[in-house]
Amino acid sequence: MTDAVADSFINNPLGQKVTIDDVVEGFEFLDDWEERYAYIIDLGRQLPTFPESEKVEDNYVHGCQSQVWLIHHVDPDTGKLFLLIDSDAMIVRGLAAIILVALNARTPQDLLDVDLDTLFEQLDLFRHISPTRGNGLRAMITQIRGVAAEAAA
Repeated sequence: MTDAVADSFINNPLGQKVTIDDVVEGFEFLDDWEERYAYIIDLGRQLPTFPESEKVEDNYVHGCQSQVWLIHHVDPDTGKLFLLIDSDAMIVRGLAAIILVALNARTPQDLLDVDLDTLFEQLDLFRHISPTRGNGLRAMITQIRGVAAEAAA
């Protein structure tokens, strides 16, 4: 792994400086879903640069309507799992950012213990995104949970 990629993992603000409480608060502050969509897209703009060299089949998330790639790194010193996600669609980048805020920079077991269904219910996400986007969101989560389960073993 290059130093630039390692820095992208470690310096990713999502899940470290930007927390799930920040996102929930942001959603509660906004009155309608048009504003919330804009907020989701703004979150997606905070995703760190994803290395072009990692946009390969092994890192591709199948089941998404858009193109989505996921890479991970377990820090040997802390045992924390760091994630990077990228997509060619702005709204999907924003949904990926929400996932990262909830799951990034946690130990594999802590990540597996996060109740994402309750979070998405609280944000009312699945009612306001298309079924294909919802399937893509679930595909990202399934792949991340698989990585975490493997790292926890």
